[in-house]
Amino acid sequence: MTARRRWLRWAIVGLAGHGLSIPVRAGAQLEEPLVDSVRTALSSAIANAAPPIPEFASDAARRTYQQWLRAMDSRLQRYKPRPEVREEFLQTLWYESRRAGLETSLTLGLIEVESAFRKFAVSPVGARGYMQVMPFWSRVIGDGDASRLFHMQTNLRFGCVILRHYLDRERGDLFMALGRYNGSRGKSPYPQAVLAAAQRWTQTP
Repeated sequence: MTARRRWLRWAIVGLAGHGLSIPVRAGAQLEEPLVDSVRTALSSAIANAAPPIPEFASDAARRTYQQWLRAMDSRLQRYKPRPEVREEFLQTLWYESRRAGLETSLTLGLIEVESAFRKFAVSPVGARGYMQVMPFWSRVIGDGDASRLFHMQTNLRFGCVILRHYLDRERGDLFMALGRYNGSRGKSPYPQAVLAAAQRWTQTP
């Protein structure tokens, strides 16, 4: 288990153990200047529109994915009653999370807090879709069409790439990166809520 995974597991278990149920106020990712190299890297990460088809290095890896898919499918049913919709969503989320080097439980927890798994959610400050991506990101690193943020894979791609960017900016500090994602850097309610939600999406044996 990597150090990052150990830290995440310690953080979310600790928060869940305190029984935290925190009302989260809507926040907004802040538009910050990007150096050209970062803008180019983020734009490249967004532009690579490979289909979300899982690839596995071994049969064991495939079985692990299938076990995860079954476990998450049952938990997601309350939000998405149609089996084919759940399967497509989970497959895409798994693909985009791993592509960005994120834990799937973290991505699921963030979506639960941000949009309660509503594809067309719009916040009071204009954030859109599952991962509540601010429209300015379409202009900064995308093609300028903010309406595409309601497309499932596009929204998950943007959200995961942005969170990875914030993690890199914060040198792996998940607490600070989550705060930056919400526009509340340094404040505890949002990171605590996401980490507590992530615990509910952690696969158990």
